[in-house]
Amino acid sequence: MSTENTMAPRKITTHVLQEMKLKKEKISMLTAYDFSMASILDNAGIDVILVGDSASNVMSGYTTTLPITLDMMIYHASAVMRAVKRALVVVDMPFGTYQGNSREAIQSAIRIMKEAGANAVKMEGGKEIMESVERILSAGIPVMGHLGLTPQSIHKFGTYVVRATQEEEAEKLLEDAHALADAGCFAIVLEKIPAKLAARVANEINIPVIGIGAGAEVDGQVLVLHDMLGISQKFSPRFLRRYHNLQEEITGSVKAYINDVKSMDFPNEREQY
Repeated sequence: MSTENTMAPRKITTHVLQEMKLKKEKISMLTAYDFSMASILDNAGIDVILVGDSASNVMSGYTTTLPITLDMMIYHASAVMRAVKRALVVVDMPFGTYQGNSREAIQSAIRIMKEAGANAVKMEGGKEIMESVERILSAGIPVMGHLGLTPQSIHKFGTYVVRATQEEEAEKLLEDAHALADAGCFAIVLEKIPAKLAARVANEINIPVIGIGAGAEVDGQVLVLHDMLGISQKFSPRFLRRYHNLQEEITGSVKAYINDVKSMDFPNEREQY
C-alpha cells in the first residue's frame, strides 16, 4: 500500500516559511478565533492561522482592537490550537501587554505560549518596541512583526488611510523592517502601504513579508476570515476580496428555519422519535 495518502501533512514551522520565501512559494494566511473555523482552515491547507486581535471587532463587537484582553486572546487561541494539526498558529499580543514594559511583554508572551500552546506571537511596531521584541525572542519565543497601519495605534493615526506614502514615514518603515529582521523576527506583516514600498521591503529583508493591502510583490497574503467570507459586511477596503456572501446565505437559512418551525413543517415524521 502506498503511504503517500496516509502520511500526515507537513507541519508548517517558521523554518518552513523561510524555505517558502527562498523558493518564492507564496504564503497563505487567514484569521481564526474558534475551534470549528480553525479546523476548516487547517483541513483546507492554509499555511498560517492568525488568532488576531481583530476578534475584538468580529467576535466581541468592539469598534477597535484595543479593548480585547490577554485572557480573551488566550481563550480564542486555545480553541484554535485544539483544532490545528498543520498550520503555524500566530497569536496577536493585545494592546497594553508589551508597549513600554519589556518585563510585562515577556510575561504576556509566556502566558500565550504556555496556556494556549501557540506557535508564535505577533506585535505591532518597530524600534519603539524593540526592547520587548528582543526580550521575548531571548526566551525562544518566535515573533512576527507588524508595520504600516497598526490598528492598536489607531488613536494616534486618527484614520485608517494608507500609511507610509510620504518619504519620511516610508524611510522609518524600512528602518523598522530591517531592525525587526536583524533582531530575529521570523516574519513581518505589512498593512495598507504602497505596493512599491512593500515590494522593496520584501526584497531587502531575508524573512517572509506578509501583506494586507500591500500589493502582490510580497511573500504572502493575509485577510480577516469574516471579511473575506462576507460574514462581516461593514468593512470594505480596496484590498479586500470577498470570496462569499455568508451573511446572506446564513440569513436565508435562519429565515427558512423560522418559517418551518412556525408552520410546523419542522420537525417532520422522519425527524422525530
